[in-house]
Amino acid sequence: MAHASLWTSSPLWVVAIFCILSPAQNFEITEKEDIYSVVPCPAFLLFDSVAYLADMTFELPCNCKPDNVHSVVWYYQRNLGAKDTRILTRISATAVDGKRGQIQSVAHLSYDIKMFNLIVFQAQPEESGHYICGTLDGQFFYGYNVDIQPSRDAHITFADKHENPQPELKMKDFTAFTALWEWSKCDRCDVRGEQRRLGMCYLQSPYIFPRYRVSKADVAPCGSGAVPARFKPYLADRKTEILIRSCETPCFKAKKGFFGKLQSLMHSLYKLKKHIPFIPKAPTQVHTHALGQNLVLACPDAKPHHSVAWDKDKERLYLADYLIGQKASMRVFIDHGNHLNIHSVERGDKGIYYCWLDGKLKAGFRLNVVRDPLKQRKITDPDSIYAMKTIGLTALGCFGLFVIVHCLKCISYNFRCIPFMND
Repeated sequence: MAHASLWTSSPLWVVAIFCILSPAQNFEITEKEDIYSVVPCPAFLLFDSVAYLADMTFELPCNCKPDNVHSVVWYYQRNLGAKDTRILTRISATAVDGKRGQIQSVAHLSYDIKMFNLIVFQAQPEESGHYICGTLDGQFFYGYNVDIQPSRDAHITFADKHENPQPELKMKDFTAFTALWEWSKCDRCDVRGEQRRLGMCYLQSPYIFPRYRVSKADVAPCGSGAVPARFKPYLADRKTEILIRSCETPCFKAKKGFFGKLQSLMHSLYKLKKHIPFIPKAPTQVHTHALGQNLVLACPDAKPHHSVAWDKDKERLYLADYLIGQKASMRVFIDHGNHLNIHSVERGDKGIYYCWLDGKLKAGFRLNVVRDPLKQRKITDPDSIYAMKTIGLTALGCFGLFVIVHCLKCISYNFRCIPFMND
């Protein structure tokens, strides 16, 4: 009834515009296929070999399980057959670094499990290894061998500067090469944008270990367990690759005819609305952050293959200037997982940060910077334990130095007095 009253009470031109801007769609109600009843679990546990770049957030689906299993757990094992297996659980996104005494807004080594799938946030190279979907009683259904390749020393190539990618490495028993992803979409529209293409280190050899399933025969990521150990010393200097080029694309493509002109008019009104100061350009949320602490901003709904760009107010934060590694020391930078990082937040960082997702303005973050209120710490806090250890070791060192100095002074005095005693 609510829909009927909307149509009967709305003016004719509103109905016409609604029809023009909303393309006709046909919906068919069908029963969704249960993937777990279709995909059988292998009798012998195999591992899918996959590769990601450091700082990426990715999802590992549990592609098979018996019908009578209603919950799963994920196991992590660095090396196959090792005893360091651990169960992965959801970890808070805020962690305290006891060694440095800093609080980070997003912690590394954080996981989440949704609909039987494991989500790894901002993965790091030390998280490379075997991920297994199973149950607490020791049943194992599906496995992955994840190679998280480092991005700190990545070979970054800017097409605008006519730079060249790295060549293949050909040896007698294998060939190492860069497997390139497709070019991402232009990350902005109606203004100059950038496209990014990621390249992972892969190896082709007839000696690939057969327990690891790969997308192409005899090809696996360079850090995969499928690669024989004798090959890895030759791959130590092989880097991941990132290609970046400029691009321009319109936000709106008008159709021909009367309806196209009407759509162009609506788009012009939309662009005019973006220039009105009190109307936000995108859905904006307010975030208050403490002065001097680290901050990481992530664009909503962004995946590793998506194109993401960041702006601060009217300033464009281009990858050519803000991509991590472009300078020896960077306080504000964009990592290879498309997160905007601000180290030691200052008052000048206050403003509105906008993120673009696949060429469309996605969201805004209004950052307010305040002084961190004094917190009453407990003696069991990691920072308190670290401070007590530091103070205790310093006091013990000073006491030891005091004793040694006085012992040396006493020995020197006694040896000096012996000749006089003999006289």
